[in-house]
Amino acid sequence: MRVNGTHYRTVWMEGTVVKAIDQHRLPHRFEVATLPTYRDTAEAIRSMLTRGAGAIGVTAGFGMAQAVLSAPTGEAFWPWIEEAATVLRATRPTAQNLFYAVDRVVAAVKPLVDRPEAARRKAVEEAQAIADEDAAAGERIGQIGESLIPDRGRVLTHCNAGWLAFADWGTALAPVYVAMRKGKRPFVYVDETRPRGQGAKLTAWELAQEGVPHALIADVAAGSLMRRGEVDLVIVGADRIAANGDVANKIGTFSLAVLAKTHGIPFCVAAPCSTIDPNCPSGDHIPIEERNAEEVLTVTGLAGDGREVTVRIAPPGCQVRNPAFDVTPATYIQDIITERGMVPATVNGIRRVCAGL
Repeated sequence: MRVNGTHYRTVWMEGTVVKAIDQHRLPHRFEVATLPTYRDTAEAIRSMLTRGAGAIGVTAGFGMAQAVLSAPTGEAFWPWIEEAATVLRATRPTAQNLFYAVDRVVAAVKPLVDRPEAARRKAVEEAQAIADEDAAAGERIGQIGESLIPDRGRVLTHCNAGWLAFADWGTALAPVYVAMRKGKRPFVYVDETRPRGQGAKLTAWELAQEGVPHALIADVAAGSLMRRGEVDLVIVGADRIAANGDVANKIGTFSLAVLAKTHGIPFCVAAPCSTIDPNCPSGDHIPIEERNAEEVLTVTGLAGDGREVTVRIAPPGCQVRNPAFDVTPATYIQDIITERGMVPATVNGIRRVCAGL
């Protein structure tokens, strides 16, 4: 990730402390949050200080490492670790990467339960491996997906599935970044992504850091642009992929998929294999997080004097539904771009890419 020309990862560990780019502050301020304990790290995930499927997983892995490092020796050692795993798993229900990372660190540590110091070293090593693999997967997805983008191709994306959503590189935006570095000139339409505005606040910010030409659009403008022939390709990320190829992603993704199919535009999903849940038979079995009503009732931004303010945009007593994700059935998806290649969104395609995991 480039920030004013300096490379950053979204989240990393220094000793026993987790550091994370504070996504609450973007795009107006770039700050790094310090998370001293696994409970602080869990709260960062819950409150969306760090968000995005891969970044949630990496952060949770580091949170588990913090828990092992802080666990008391003796009989309380393993119960402490189990409690931390429970706390971290409860932060967000939809993103498969979170559960993948927590379970992986727990599994790595469990054989060493009677050797606490070895367990502590192993926890840190495993968490770091998850982060490194996440970054490498994003880069590989970019290399594979770049071939889909023609020179001066117009790509539409939704939410934020770039650097900020993973340890580095991202998924949906990784092909764009690779295309730019190969001399192509892609143009990105950025859905604002109500209600939290991850497109407006995060995707537009990181595209600007990389120098990618882009335009922010209201979510409801996508269909009009497609009808007028101004979109060549739609690439989105994923928070969980079911065994049949159904995909859960940020609310509004399904609408884009329907529009893309109506207008004959390729609709692709980019995600690492860690986002696939082979034990989930279909999208109907993916838990969908329902978030706080205030996200829909209010907006936050900068006032004219530079102060950050929150204002209400709905009348008093207004009822709200705020599902954070929706499910796009596999039949609307042209390809899933993974670090192992592009695969069809089918049972056989998912089974093939999962082989050996």
